[in-house]
Amino acid sequence: MKLESSGILINLRPLGERDALARIFTADFGVVCGMMRAAQIARKNKPLVGQVGGVVWNARLDSQLGVFHWDAERNLGAGLMMRRETLEYMNCVFALIAALLPEREQYHTLYNETLNLLLCLSGKDADVAYLNWEISLLRELGYALNLSSCSGCGGHENLMYLSPRTGRAVCEKCAAPYVSRLYKLPVNLNVTRCFLERACATQGVDLPTVRMMLGRG
Repeated sequence: MKLESSGILINLRPLGERDALARIFTADFGVVCGMMRAAQIARKNKPLVGQVGGVVWNARLDSQLGVFHWDAERNLGAGLMMRRETLEYMNCVFALIAALLPEREQYHTLYNETLNLLLCLSGKDADVAYLNWEISLLRELGYALNLSSCSGCGGHENLMYLSPRTGRAVCEKCAAPYVSRLYKLPVNLNVTRCFLERACATQGVDLPTVRMMLGRG
């Protein structure tokens, strides 16, 4: 079996003394896991987390681990590692993808948004770009946030709260009896974290530590 696409190298860890186990978020097949031979001892074209490139995955059977041929085109992570904030964002993106996206399911839109995020993180609006990416991830996981109208009356004015149950906005009047149980708008990383924790609990995984620590210290 052979899969061929472009992708982002999101995780790499040792497998024996020479090889590595890699996760690549691909444009056409979502997250794919496989072996990279001699990745730990490579001197030229060394695989690094944050690289973007062409990838071919081969295995005799679909159920096997498979082996990657990785052709890196550019390293989007190199510049992001120069600043603590952008490095944290990049690590959170990769950890959340690895934890929450099932393998070999297509996420074309999220892939493009992830690629765009890595290109934008070095800009002045990194905080906003990352928050919007988490909102996009939640949408793909079935937790789409609807901030356009009140879930109670359908109105568009004074939308000051968000329902943790439905992910929909609530106006000030409809929210009055339930304020203590609602999230305050605008959406921020504390709000998206609550939804991410719920998504993790549903899938039986823990929220990645890098996301838990985001913004602290």
